[in-house]
Amino acid sequence: MQTLPRISTTEMEVTSIRLERELKDRLKSLAGNRGYQALIREVLWQYVQQKSEDNSPQISRQDIRVSMAATAEQEERCALTGLVIRPQEAMLLGLTLSGEMVPLSVDSLSD
Repeated sequence: MQTLPRISTTEMEVTSIRLERELKDRLKSLAGNRGYQALIREVLWQYVQQKSEDNSPQISRQDIRVSMAATAEQEERCALTGLVIRPQEAMLLGLTLSGEMVPLSVDSLSD
């Protein structure tokens, strides 16, 4: 995924959110040393980028370890180009260096 610029926590606004204890514990476990609040910010930024009209790439081509053919079951956005992949359209699934599966348009890995 695209690395977000790191800013000081003093430049951030304080927000209160209520989480189920189990969710918070699982987030802490997933976050490891970086902390669950940083993980929550990352997840929220990924969601905002995915849902926004901004078509900027989420990852770079070098982040893809392997790709496999697939068919979109719902509308997706190519993680490399930001182009829309329509339902029932041929696509690729890319496995990233971080172990995430991301949608890719068929031509997105071509030279």
